[in-house]
Amino acid sequence: MAIRINETIPNLTVETDQGTFALHDWIGDSWAILFSHPKDFTPVCTTEFGAVAQLADEWAKRNTKVIGLSVDGVEEHKLWKQDIEKVAGAPASFPIIADVDLKVSKAFDMLPADAYLPDGRTANDTETVRAVFIIGPDKKMKLSMLYPMNVGRNFAEVLRALDALQKAAEKNVAMPANWTEGQDVIIPLSVSDEEARAKYGEFEAKLPYLRMTKLPA
Repeated sequence: MAIRINETIPNLTVETDQGTFALHDWIGDSWAILFSHPKDFTPVCTTEFGAVAQLADEWAKRNTKVIGLSVDGVEEHKLWKQDIEKVAGAPASFPIIADVDLKVSKAFDMLPADAYLPDGRTANDTETVRAVFIIGPDKKMKLSMLYPMNVGRNFAEVLRALDALQKAAEKNVAMPANWTEGQDVIIPLSVSDEEARAKYGEFEAKLPYLRMTKLPA
């Protein structure tokens, strides 16, 4: 069964190239991003892992931990990281889950319950394991994205979405289309005009239900 937005993710115990731990314990008080892959040593995935490695400072600024997943084993992950770091020119210091038994992929509804890894498999056998999940410190799912195998993920967009989620949660606002840091935000419908003026200051009512304001300091 799929994990819907604002549902708590399962507290699975996972094996990674950096040890075994429960997901909730690993997240702790941080935000977290889980990004998954159908196989090690695949070209698009290697560039994606590299992109995540290059953004290490940006994740740290946002109190966010990142964790990869592939349905290969720990030893393969360790070897693959050498390729990732060569391509990225940056250390891949985050853990990678070894989801050989497909436990995590099935729990997050990336694969059907009866899925298995056939002998001599290729990435096509697990091609739906191409997801990005953003999880809050409350261990609840905040956002999910799914990609096909032949299109690399845009981690600048993942970073933008993370910024939007964090600011929306902190300031009780909503973000318009294409929002980036510094742009106006939307006042929630649950806030009356009077409450909005007291909380946010002046705002522009483009429509009765679309009120724009500066992001509160």
